[in-house]
Amino acid sequence: MASKDAKAQEAARKIEEYIEKIHYSERYSDDEYEYRHVILPKPLFKMIPKQFFSPDNAGTLRLLTEEEWRGIGITQSLGWEHYEVHAPEPHVLLFRRPKNYDQVQAAMASRNAAGKQPAKRK
Repeated sequence: MASKDAKAQEAARKIEEYIEKIHYSERYSDDEYEYRHVILPKPLFKMIPKQFFSPDNAGTLRLLTEEEWRGIGITQSLGWEHYEVHAPEPHVLLFRRPKNYDQVQAAMASRNAAGKQPAKRK
């Protein structure tokens, strides 16, 4: 039993080490979206569960949900969507979100906060 625990601890340590080596590109944009790409270390890419891969091409990831890409160690602010895979470099994940996402969210939050203020007493 102790050897299983030791192996699990070693695997967890390696995953944490790989997660620290994830590369996040600078953001770039067009008229509609801002983009970034995330490069996973190849050893981390090899540890991704098989169900995250496209059934028709075992070496290429399918598009991942936010919960899935966060689950493999990718950390980004809100609003990003995994929108494309690049088969020649399957460890590179392409993300996008609507341009000015942060400003739109802040405006919505302030509108919601204004609407939730208690009514004035007479």
